[in-house]
Amino acid sequence: MAADISRAGVEKAYGRWAPVYDLVFGKVFDAGRQSTIAEADRIGGRILDVGVGTGLSLSDYSRTTKICGVDISEPMLRKAQQRVRSLRLSNVEVLSVMDAKNLAFPDNSFDAVVAQYVITAVPDPEGTLDEFVRVLKPGGELILVNHIGAEKGLRKLSELAFAPLARRLGWRPEFPWARLVNWAAKHGGITLAERRPMPPLGHFSLIRYRKS
Repeated sequence: MAADISRAGVEKAYGRWAPVYDLVFGKVFDAGRQSTIAEADRIGGRILDVGVGTGLSLSDYSRTTKICGVDISEPMLRKAQQRVRSLRLSNVEVLSVMDAKNLAFPDNSFDAVVAQYVITAVPDPEGTLDEFVRVLKPGGELILVNHIGAEKGLRKLSELAFAPLARRLGWRPEFPWARLVNWAAKHGGITLAERRPMPPLGHFSLIRYRKS
């Protein structure tokens, strides 16, 4: 599927969001963040947090969970680095500017990959998901939390109307569940472990895949 948003556009958008991201989105997305962290801590070991942003989640992980964080936005990542230093988060191994679709990690590197509100903000969601699975160890889990677009009705029409503005802000609102279903079937080697509705209003989902 052709990209409908660009890496440069996303990088620019989140560079603009960096100074106010925590204030604007902190409380709104807190339930999703806490749920993904709980699942990651349940697995433990070494976790890759993709789209770590300003590092808002980093202090909530168990100190026994080792974290590698990556993000496309250098301004966002600078705030995460400041947070790691100020809170002395010794379990954070590395924070790096990195493209989610081209991760600089070997195959089978992580016990879990966490991606919070990422898949609708990358140019190639399917290719990015493939890359997440590549760096997962066999038996590891891919833990997503993301907006899932409506299949029909007024909400679908609203998402389509909002789409041009959303792309300028750095994401696509119309992302149907069928797109993930089709990706998983084509990829193979993964199993859907859970899909759980998340606030606000159940328009978001926590989604877990397990690598064979």
